[in-house]
Amino acid sequence: MHPTSARSGRAAHDREIESLAEFDEVVAEHGTLARFRVQAVDLTGRTAQLLGLDATEAVFLGCPMEPEAAAHVGSAGALVFPPVPGLPFDPYRGFVYTPAELFASLDEGYEATPDARSYAWFQRTRSDGDVLASTLRAIHDDAVSDALDELLAGARVVGVMGGHAMERGTPAYAGAARLGRELTRAGLTVATGGGPGAMEAANLGAYAAPFADSMLEEALQILAKTPSFRPSVADWARAAFEVRERWPDGGASVGIPTWFYGHEPPNAFAAHIAKYFANATREDGLLARSTAGVVFLPGAAGTVQEIFDNATPNYYESRGEPAPMVLVDEAHWTGELPAWPLLRALARGRSMESRIALVDAIEDAAGAIKRLAR
Repeated sequence: MHPTSARSGRAAHDREIESLAEFDEVVAEHGTLARFRVQAVDLTGRTAQLLGLDATEAVFLGCPMEPEAAAHVGSAGALVFPPVPGLPFDPYRGFVYTPAELFASLDEGYEATPDARSYAWFQRTRSDGDVLASTLRAIHDDAVSDALDELLAGARVVGVMGGHAMERGTPAYAGAARLGRELTRAGLTVATGGGPGAMEAANLGAYAAPFADSMLEEALQILAKTPSFRPSVADWARAAFEVRERWPDGGASVGIPTWFYGHEPPNAFAAHIAKYFANATREDGLLARSTAGVVFLPGAAGTVQEIFDNATPNYYESRGEPAPMVLVDEAHWTGELPAWPLLRALARGRSMESRIALVDAIEDAAGAIKRLAR
């Protein structure tokens, strides 16, 4: 994965500037901003450069700048989309989120965090018909998708899907964490829905991958003291940050959550968090980017939906060769929610038939993914 910082070795076709360092790089190398797109970069300290550069057909998306500079680039033929005041999020952001960013001000309570304030804004605006609010949501989600594509370029991504109800301190949670660790140690990038439960466990496992095995066992004990994000998201999140502080610089993984499910806070173990307002965009994007396969842990309606959202492009091969699909827990997927018989019936006689598997033990899931991905 590319780090969320200024990119070096800029490709000729890459016209996006997403940090002040990239801005300075472009100015030094090209001496022009013509036809570049500058995205959410604070340019208030670059007035002299802006006044002296060609900005023909440039686009400035949410870039603070001095009025003189804004007037100059606008008169030179640039499009200037000014920052939108009063928002708890930046619709033009150039990078995905970090846990520290979404949980800033957690010491004041979860309600004070940017994550909670963004959800509150979403709740106020989602049904009022305001075209500005819906436009801002769409711009934000497109910016996040663009950042996620840049982050995951060249990565072999395995999705791990499962419900939010899985509690810390349970054998199932520990198993999901060990799965995330094994996948990460195999050189794969773990991507989850970014929320609590099975999703958090898989991201935790990825975080634990660089450490000795004993680290994960100790972390599980710390987290078990706060089993769920109910009744207190703040206490639940603080336990995760306690683990991160005790063992800094863990392995990287991706969480792709949504404000659509406001009752599900993001987990703090995904290094990179691509959070969306539109759940449909989030769901499709998560599965489409899981190019090395998807593991489906026991879950309810959301996980069932994800199984068949993933099965459809595999069935039609609309994204090319079918990606592996591994369902975990035979009793769950053949008895409680019998998705496996239907999936197997759909796959029969098609190329996806050799790319699906049902395993009973979570310990067998990573091996199944690696075997099917060959």
